[in-house]
Amino acid sequence: MISLQFLLTALVVVLAPGTGVIYTLALGLGRGPRAALWAAFGCTVGIVPHLAAATLGLAAILHTSALLFTAVKVAGVAYLLYLAWQSLKEGGALSVQADAAFEPGWRIARRGALINVLNPKLSIFFLALLPPFLSGNPASATVEMALLGGIFMAMTFGVFVLYGCFAAAARRWLLGSEAVMRWLNRSFAAIFAALAGRLALERA
Repeated sequence: MISLQFLLTALVVVLAPGTGVIYTLALGLGRGPRAALWAAFGCTVGIVPHLAAATLGLAAILHTSALLFTAVKVAGVAYLLYLAWQSLKEGGALSVQADAAFEPGWRIARRGALINVLNPKLSIFFLALLPPFLSGNPASATVEMALLGGIFMAMTFGVFVLYGCFAAAARRWLLGSEAVMRWLNRSFAAIFAALAGRLALERA
């Protein structure tokens, strides 16, 4: 069940830059290692509803219900566009700035969690990723799905923390230039907007 093939597959998926990685990098650059840690935690927690849906079979309902899928997708697109605006806005929650105001960790984590919660493709992703690695015993399928999902979440958190710490370490080298900060903010805004566009084109 917990095979080398699963671990390698999960690692490749986690390493691939996605919305959560971009969010964690933005917080690491904009607010430092503490914020990056909270961002990684929030993104990881946001996986829980989708893992539960896949384990309980609810992902299949989401996949077959066009209305439900569209509703979650529209909310996700709107939220990603909001994050793009927060990257561009002076003093925004995701703007990269030398003197960022303190923000409670739970708020950073909440935004990270919402990024994943409002992505309807995640439930379907887990429904496709995990079953091939199960033992085939129906009696233990739920426990095995939960175990594999837990390992995936642990890997997600670990990799995201590394991404965030890397960004935080680069912070002092990049924030000495107003031009660089403007470029970073515009780049993050463009990436979030592009991710919103990609999500808008997704189909169940």
